[in-house]
This record gives sequence, structure tokens and C-alpha cells, in this order.
Amino acid sequence: MTSSKIKDPSLINIILVGLIGNIVEWYDFAVYGYFASVIGRLFFPSEDPAVSLIASFGAFAAGFLMRPLGGLVFGRIGDLVGREKAMSLSVVAMAVPTLLMASLPTYDSVGMVAPIILVLLRMIQGLSVGGEYSSSLIFLVERAPNNRRALTAVWGSWGGVAGILLGSGVGWLSQSLLSEADLMAWGWRVPFGFGGLVALTGWWIRRSIPLAPQKERSEAPVKEVFGRYGSTVLSVALMNIGPNVVFYTAFVYAVTYIRNIDQLPESIALELNTFAMLFMLFVLPFAAWCSDRWGRKRLLVPLFILLLLLSYPLFGLIHSTESAAILQGELAFAFLVA
Repeated sequence: MTSSKIKDPSLINIILVGLIGNIVEWYDFAVYGYFASVIGRLFFPSEDPAVSLIASFGAFAAGFLMRPLGGLVFGRIGDLVGREKAMSLSVVAMAVPTLLMASLPTYDSVGMVAPIILVLLRMIQGLSVGGEYSSSLIFLVERAPNNRRALTAVWGSWGGVAGILLGSGVGWLSQSLLSEADLMAWGWRVPFGFGGLVALTGWWIRRSIPLAPQKERSEAPVKEVFGRYGSTVLSVALMNIGPNVVFYTAFVYAVTYIRNIDQLPESIALELNTFAMLFMLFVLPFAAWCSDRWGRKRLLVPLFILLLLLSYPLFGLIHSTESAAILQGELAFAFLVA
């Protein structure tokens, strides 16, 4: 592949492969967070609603604990048998637990078995999304033109944000169209069933996209990679902690925070969240283009400093009863994180 233009059909196919899987994976992974309050009451019942909510987000966090392992496992699979096979496997590994969550009996039906199975399914989802995200970014970078690496790889991140945006939008529609009773009785299951079916559809679409033969596969074991590039791996991991903490606090947990602390309707919280993430989708390709043009460090260092300095006042805007102030805070976070 010698062309550096995005119009190159082979490059478009590569981008689609990296994009589609992340949309469905991150929708399935994140939609749980937008129904955390409902899931908390159904699977972790308590006289204190805060305890139920904490337990629900604890199960959400279990998925994150599995993401690094998923990256290692599916990364190694990609090294041995190819990225496409690793990514196809990760999508299936997301679709199955998501469909099972849609049909999972609640605590009132089977007692402690329900939350235990829920946590196990979340862990499988975390393993899957860790594998998909890392494998797809490697896939995109390996096949990208040298002068368009960021602009090619960004579509993996774009797909992830689009999937989370889709989850936010579905949560918004559910909260707006369904009564509290319907949401508790059956409405929360619909987004998970939809997500599982979309994941299987994405798997089928991805398999139908033609690709040029892959570059030579790597045989380097994980131990060797950490031995030779341990400091680089650690630097990248540490560099991503701040933006990831901000992202999930501002665009996943904030929905519950705005409802329970700011006392605004959850439908409004999801509406604001959806608009902010839509703005992020426009910023991401522009940021990638700037990265290719001026270099990674020239963007990362000043933006990271701004994120450190502005996080407190921006979260202060989100901790407000005014929708306009909340949206301003979320839009600013969307720009900085993107």
C-alpha cells in the first residue's frame, strides 16, 4: 500500500474493519453504565439506594479489570494467527455475554446467583473489549501509510466513542419513552438484546469486507516485549490513565451523578451526554490530523497539562442544576480528551 490518501479503497476497507468492531463492542460494554441505577436495584437490592448503586458500578468496574488481560490475550492471538481472526473472536466474545445479560434473571428470581453471573458476564465483556480495542488499533497502525498513522488509527477510537454515544442515545430514548415501571420490568433488557444482535451483525459485515494480505506476523512473546520495551509500555499506560479517568467520569458516571446529586431527570442527563459525545466525534479526526502534521508530543503535553488544570473547574460546571453549565463542562472535556 503506497497511497497515503484516505480515498484508497484498500485503506477504506481497513478503516471500516477497525471502525465497525469498536462501535458494537463499546456500545455493548458501555450501555451497562447508562442503566447502572436500574441494574443496581434489580441485581443488588438494598434498603440504601447508594449501596445498590455502588455495587452496580462495582460490577461495571470488574469489566475494566479484565481489559489489560484481554489486550494481552487477544494481542498474542493476533500475533500468532492474524489481527482479523483475533478481532472476529473478540466480537463474538462480546455478543454472547451481552445477549445472556438481556435474558438474565434478577435477584428476586434466583437470589445471589443473579449478581454472581452478572459480574462474570461483565468480566467476559471486559476481556473482549480489551482485546478488540488493542487489536484493532494495532491492525490500523500496521496497515496505515507512514504519514497518516494517527488519521488512520483514530477511527478505532472514533468507533469506540461512537459505540458509547450509541449507548447514551439508547439510554436517552429508553428513559424518555418508557415509564419507570416498564423500565424496571423489561425495558432495561432491550438495549442489551439489541447490542448482542448488532454485535453479531457487525461480525458478519466485518467478515464480508475484502482486505489485502496482512503483513508478516510477529512471533515475539509477551515476556520479550515487556523485557525490551517495558519502559515504553509503562509510559503509554501511565499517559492514558488521566484521560481515561476523566472520560468515564464525565461521560458515563456523570449521568448517574447528575440524576442523583444534581437532581435532574436522567433523560436530560443522557441528552446532554449524547450531545457532548457527538461533539467529540467531530474533534477526534481533526486532532489526529494535527498529530500527523505537528507530532504527538507537541499536542499531548500541553493538552495533558490543560486537562490537569481544568478538570476541577469543569467538574464544578457539571455539578450544577443548570443544563447549560453542565453541557459547557462536558463539551470542554470532550475537546480535551479527544
